[in-house]
Amino acid sequence: MSLLTTLGAELEDMSRAGTLKRELAMKSPQGPVVEVEGKGEVIMLTSNNYLGLADHPAIIAAAEKAEHDFGYGLASVRFICGTQTIHWQLEQRIAKFFGTEDTILYGSCWNANEGLFQTIALEQDAIISDELNHASIIDGVRLSKAKKERFKNRDMNDLRRALEATKDARNKVVVTDGVFS
Repeated sequence: MSLLTTLGAELEDMSRAGTLKRELAMKSPQGPVVEVEGKGEVIMLTSNNYLGLADHPAIIAAAEKAEHDFGYGLASVRFICGTQTIHWQLEQRIAKFFGTEDTILYGSCWNANEGLFQTIALEQDAIISDELNHASIIDGVRLSKAKKERFKNRDMNDLRRALEATKDARNKVVVTDGVFS
């Protein structure tokens, strides 16, 4: 059987099982309820717009002002193209709000998770990760040089097992998602 035939059969199986992902076009701004092409209004449970601010007038006005003042982005990541003063200003405001010495902004949660674990957990440390963590957490943990253990979601006995398996680690970090998607 050829690769195309195999993939076609798998897609058919997924379609019959109702697990084939199909893109749907939204006709409205992000919010708790959105209008989807051909479906009408639906409750949005999958976006990163948790606070519903994506279409807030003050956010839109601030974005328009920043675009006017600084242009449409850096055209690459800060590490390559540099950091603009607006980034530092926002980081300083966030640090002040949370009462911390400093803050760093990442372009996405995925980038933050990729950067976090390899900086906070070294070879002599251990990261104990929930088996149902988001893929970005899993990838971030993989990049770390720390010893890695997984535990079954919501299973405190398995977490105890993982903690015991890492008892010789200098530091242990237990990682679980705040909202499982």
